[in-house]
Amino acid sequence: MAVASASRIAFLGAGNMAAAMIDGLLGQGGWSPSRILCLAGKGATGPALAARTGIVLATSLGQLLAADTLVIAFKPQHLASADPRLAQLTAGKFVISVLAGKRLTTLASVFPAARNLARFMPNTPARIGAGMTGWCSARPLTPEDLAIAQSLLGALGRSVEILEAQMDALTAVSGSGPAYVFEFAAALRDAAVAAGLDPRTARTLALETLLGSARLLAASPLEPEALRDQVTSPNGTTAAGLRRLAGGDFRCLIRETVFAAKARSEELSQEPPAP
Repeated sequence: MAVASASRIAFLGAGNMAAAMIDGLLGQGGWSPSRILCLAGKGATGPALAARTGIVLATSLGQLLAADTLVIAFKPQHLASADPRLAQLTAGKFVISVLAGKRLTTLASVFPAARNLARFMPNTPARIGAGMTGWCSARPLTPEDLAIAQSLLGALGRSVEILEAQMDALTAVSGSGPAYVFEFAAALRDAAVAAGLDPRTARTLALETLLGSARLLAASPLEPEALRDQVTSPNGTTAAGLRRLAGGDFRCLIRETVFAAKARSEELSQEPPAP
């Protein structure tokens, strides 16, 4: 079902994630800037986003909530101090949250009269339409709300509907995952420089190696271990490097990284909702 041409979507928050989602919506061509609104706190992020994209910069909650769908895109810690007027202003609205760790029960206490609630956990590659978003909803979505959700999800990249109980794990893997990849890229670049390459060449090699490897993995039916073994000759250079990774318990470090992020997501879910 297509999104009604009169539908409007509003973003409460204008940070990196809101910008990525708005860029994705505009990039797919199904949403005009006049149908997208945003409202941010003090600072230049809201005006800058509106100036760059042409979307409507709301000046009040009342103006913002003229839209039928509201995306909550401020920092998770700010939910506890959310404007209490939102409870009434979101009556009958479809509310979508991208707040890490904030459960549907918590959202229901802040937006008690919303017609439905959904949690989205996109990641920053959504900025170029290459994101991965996990999502769940309080109740099955109506065809109209599903069309809006799918339009937003499709603009961001790929998506998967999961149980809410799995959301903390998904947040730790795909929500936070790009940062782990970027950190690995920086480490590979720095190692290349230390090994004797100039910084520009080191960056190119690190970036293209990661990009090509990811493409090969996505195109292949094989598991990562099988592709790893294909490039590893006995007693060769790759084998020497892999032995060093194993000696440093690389997989354990990645597991602990994911567990730490998952634990923080769980902690955020325990923080009190707005009074």
